[in-house]
Amino acid sequence: LMSVASAQAQQKSPYAFAGDNAVFMNFIKADQTAAYEELIGKLKEGLQKSDKPERKQMAESWKVYKATEAGPNGSVIYVSIITPVVKGTDYSIVSLLGEAFPTDARALYDKYVAAFTTPPGQLFNLTLQTDMAK
Repeated sequence: LMSVASAQAQQKSPYAFAGDNAVFMNFIKADQTAAYEELIGKLKEGLQKSDKPERKQMAESWKVYKATEAGPNGSVIYVSIITPVVKGTDYSIVSLLGEAFPTDARALYDKYVAAFTTPPGQLFNLTLQTDMAK
């Protein structure tokens, strides 16, 4: 019999990061980069216009980079670096887009899912090991 706590842990989003910092890579189809970048722009707009203070905090600590190197299966790699993570917050892009743009949620979801290759990406919860400046 599964306990309630373990059932809740299994349902928790992998984008509710446990570490102080997080990195995730999204592997996007080469012909879908414009669509993906448009979605990231919508995400930025949604975070910045939100009346929730944690959304503005998320925007301040979240940067998205595009890799020069090709990813798996010729994909384009986008790397999100979040430092520091806003604790207890779900960074799922689909959820955040749906919250910010509820009337467009389905269309945004479909566009988002269509942009990804297989594998879709990788995420990491990061704990500081060594700070070379200190």
